[in-house]
Amino acid sequence: MDHFIRYAAQIQPSERQLALQEMEFYSFIHFTVNTYTDKEWGDGTEDPAIFNPVEFDANQWVEACQAAGMRGLILTCKHHDGFCLWPSRYTEHSVKNSPWRSGEGDIVKEVADACRKGGLKFGIYVSPWDRHERSYGDTPRYNEYFKNQLRELLTQYGDIFCVWFDGACGEGPNGKRQVYDWDAYYALIRELQPNAVISVCGPDIRWCGNEAGRCRESEWSVVPASLRDNEKIQEKSQQADDREFAKRYDSQDQDLGSRAIISHERELVWYPAEVNTSIRPGWFYHASEDDQVKSVEELLNVYYGSVGGNATFLLNIPPDRRGLIHENDVKRLREFGDVLRRTFQHNLAAMATASASEQRSGFEAGHILDGNKDTYWAPEEGTEQALLEIDLQREASFDHIVLQEHRYSQRIERFKLEYEAAGEWKPFYAGTVIGYKRICRFPAVTSRYVRITITESRWCPTLSAFEVYRS
Repeated sequence: MDHFIRYAAQIQPSERQLALQEMEFYSFIHFTVNTYTDKEWGDGTEDPAIFNPVEFDANQWVEACQAAGMRGLILTCKHHDGFCLWPSRYTEHSVKNSPWRSGEGDIVKEVADACRKGGLKFGIYVSPWDRHERSYGDTPRYNEYFKNQLRELLTQYGDIFCVWFDGACGEGPNGKRQVYDWDAYYALIRELQPNAVISVCGPDIRWCGNEAGRCRESEWSVVPASLRDNEKIQEKSQQADDREFAKRYDSQDQDLGSRAIISHERELVWYPAEVNTSIRPGWFYHASEDDQVKSVEELLNVYYGSVGGNATFLLNIPPDRRGLIHENDVKRLREFGDVLRRTFQHNLAAMATASASEQRSGFEAGHILDGNKDTYWAPEEGTEQALLEIDLQREASFDHIVLQEHRYSQRIERFKLEYEAAGEWKPFYAGTVIGYKRICRFPAVTSRYVRITITESRWCPTLSAFEVYRS
């Protein structure tokens, strides 16, 4: 078992996975003919003439994302209805046959350009399920069609940070079902956009298991390899006959990476979670939901559970029929971003010092305070419990502590935080995994001294950051 735990501790992310985890918070934009039919799923029979966002402003979308503190934007370039937001050469069901910009417009291009101008990374969602395309269900023919559309998106709009697949698979207009050639799709993405992560129905980033923003207490990035393989064929894809892998794990399982789970596995992989939810009840805009925008507190709860719980946060913001993010959503995004900026503005541990019960040469305790993501504290190998004490240099009141492990591993399984008062150490927070980031939120305490005790870890723990804040 010790050999296997050491193996688990050495599983590392790819550079593309790491880049996405460090983005932390980014947006989903659901926008298509559904915006005009007031539906969540279109059926592919929509007339392109209904698509006419006369006030469309991609810069306004980007500014709304920036106000919330987001670092990227993923656009639904094609949803299940098959309507393309770019003038695809391979279908007439696209913006080129809409009245918008007299059929000369390209939503994808304008959004990609606005993202680059505003300093956001740009990503694409493209649905393999196409309820308009007649070749859907003629498996080889449609796979070529879909790859042709992928190639357009991957070669005409600059760098793409993410290609997002949801795996939905139903009947096409000819009543047939399609067998997706996932491996060919992945190979094309790797060829044309090697730095892009392939998310959800893909090998890089996994779905958290729900669309409500619920997060696990213990979110492991190191999970069984069979979970990644099963994501392509889980039941939501409706490809029930394609079962070459046993469905042993599911994105909705509460425990995907504990010792009890991984001890039965031969192979582990780095496969971190993304939490996706919408700022409104629906994914597309509905005027009836204008007064149902999530509150700041609701958004904060998802943020702390995702970004603060070793996952990323993908928040959907649906533009309205004008082609603008609605005023209510814009206001809420700004309010939310303001709270985050105020909370994490001043690190009370910036001038602190640290000591450790155990440390290895070159991996001293002071590295947790130096602000360098490439340096970290670690004890001797095989030391699974340790304690670090932080001297803030003055008494301070605080209610947030941010912890980060070295970004190339996830090892800490359980820890506790204590503060010193009148010569005694008093516990105020207990947690499980840390991983890329753990944001500990608690009722305010006041002290000069804080300590973290790592009670369980794999092979030997690492810690790269220890930050202290008062909201």
